[in-house]
Amino acid sequence: MDNPEAAGSGPAHRSPAPPLTERQRARRRRILHATARLACRGGFEAVQMREVAESSEVALGTLYRYFPSKVHLLVATMQDQLEQLHGTLRKSPPAGETAADRVAQTLMRAFGALQREPRLAEAMARALTFADRSVSPEVDRVSRRTTAIILDAMGGLDRPTAEQLSAVRVIEHTWHSTLIAWLSGRASIAQVGVDIETACRLIDVTGAGEPRVTGGGGA
Repeated sequence: MDNPEAAGSGPAHRSPAPPLTERQRARRRRILHATARLACRGGFEAVQMREVAESSEVALGTLYRYFPSKVHLLVATMQDQLEQLHGTLRKSPPAGETAADRVAQTLMRAFGALQREPRLAEAMARALTFADRSVSPEVDRVSRRTTAIILDAMGGLDRPTAEQLSAVRVIEHTWHSTLIAWLSGRASIAQVGVDIETACRLIDVTGAGEPRVTGGGGA
């Protein structure tokens, strides 16, 4: 019997599930990859649960046990996309002189990836907008991954202060709102870049914005 991560009975809160087996993880990956493919082709409306089940070669009932709705599914897809981006960024981190520079570069690289697949970006953004309390676990995982990406770009802070975490939240909100503005045609990429850079300057007032030391030297 499947024990998918997204399964649960309550509408607002779902009990944590046991860790997935390797077979279940592989099935989950197939589901998420199928969802991304469908969204890339036709956006939010193209992601239909029956088609996802057929494309990922799982039973429809199994799909619903993993993901109760397509909103759950698309928010989980966003988390998966962010995990892939995070892996890429760790292999090739931003090279800005200050933490604010590095975070801005990181978020614009993320934006560049979304630009390449605008229908997928639109589908994931719509899902986040539609998400209600029942999708809180998935939304929380998206937020935690975004926070981790930003903190890594800042310099991998082990114990960020409350002020630094507040700045990260504001930067996250700005990133998400500029994504929606760009997708709806209300903001250009140039304006997105300006807004993200402006928000990232908050890092400078938290004590995490000093230039990165790149070599030795005495005082």
